Amino acid sequence: MTTTRAGTQSAPLPDPPVHRLPAQRPLWDRRFTLYFTARTVSLFGDAMMPVAAALAVGALYGISGVGFVLGAWTGTFVVLVLFGGVFADRLGARRMMVGADLARVLTQGVLAVAFFTGRPPFWLLVTMAALAGAAVAMFLPGVNGMVPLVAREPQRANATLKVADALAQLIGPALAGLLITLTGAGTVYAIDAGTFVLSALCLALIRLSPAATGSAAPSGGSLRRDLRQGWHEFRSRTWMWAVILIWMGYGVLVFGPLVPLSSALVGARLGSNAYGLAVSFLGVGTVLGGLLALRLRPARPLAAGTVAMALYTVLPLCVALGADLPVLLVGHVIGGGALAFWSVMWATSVQTHTPPAVLNRVSAYELGGSVSGIALGQILAGPAIALASPERLLLVSAGACLAGCVALFATPAIRGLRRAPATSGSVPE
Repeated sequence: MTTTRAGTQSAPLPDPPVHRLPAQRPLWDRRFTLYFTARTVSLFGDAMMPVAAALAVGALYGISGVGFVLGAWTGTFVVLVLFGGVFADRLGARRMMVGADLARVLTQGVLAVAFFTGRPPFWLLVTMAALAGAAVAMFLPGVNGMVPLVAREPQRANATLKVADALAQLIGPALAGLLITLTGAGTVYAIDAGTFVLSALCLALIRLSPAATGSAAPSGGSLRRDLRQGWHEFRSRTWMWAVILIWMGYGVLVFGPLVPLSSALVGARLGSNAYGLAVSFLGVGTVLGGLLALRLRPARPLAAGTVAMALYTVLPLCVALGADLPVLLVGHVIGGGALAFWSVMWATSVQTHTPPAVLNRVSAYELGGSVSGIALGQILAGPAIALASPERLLLVSAGACLAGCVALFATPAIRGLRRAPATSGSVPE
């Protein structure tokens, strides 16, 4: 339900009308090519940053320093992402994304100069991380809103972007480690700043209709009213809030603890190189899952995605059971493919079943819920080792993954959600 300024309630905004398109119309027109380029280069830059933080910041300020820097980024993002959704609906997603890119040019450029000229003070690292997290909070809610504006077939667009994301995750971390070894952290931060320059330029060159570039939400309303309207639109879609509720549980029990626990177990048993190889194979699986999502168009996308997510159970299970390297790599391929296929089905469902006027705000609510669960899982992973061995904790993760899939499939609103017809988008040729 939507609450008006007077306090009365009205029905949720209706889903936008959809129109079938001829199958031969291409995906790679000028708008999508520019958007794909913008997202690919920024994803590549983002993929280098965890390695840069772990190696460069860790070498100066230790594990606790890395934790504070990453925590500043995540905490600022979670606090501000809902406001990012409101501003994207008011001002237009593209404007917010360009502004966020330019802000990250500043933060990463400052850090590049600081590393080039000596030892960056800790307060500067934390401050720039917090500002970068704020910029991402302004950027990400618009990602979902932009896809229907630049692509006639959102599922194909999302699958293509997921493949690009996976390739960035494959190449970015390895390149970051090599550059830090050969030239220092300043080069990595400078390249990251450059990716945001190119991303902002490509986004600025995308031509949208005045209705799409202007305020999708009434600019005269209060911020609180806009937040409340976004919440009611999110809450009125049972399939959406039910998925996010389950995904918060996944964040705490599966995604959050998986990296610290599996890296420790695999590294101790097979060596750090084996864990790096496993992460690379996770990226290979993500590419395969994205390619599969390009070809398959299930009538019930979330039901199909849930079936795929059940296969993700293999990943924590093979780590917990101490599988040999070949089995471990296969498990990571399967896990990456499962998660990528679900991600495409989910993103497409959100984009095609949410009115454009509130899409960015709704995306902010689902982003905030998902990230908060992962952050909590990461925080609790260390203390949990005092209660049980990492192997047992990962067995719990595997069981939670399977139980979550049962819950997803048992919810009629999730299982029964049908694929929306292809839309013509919001912009003219």
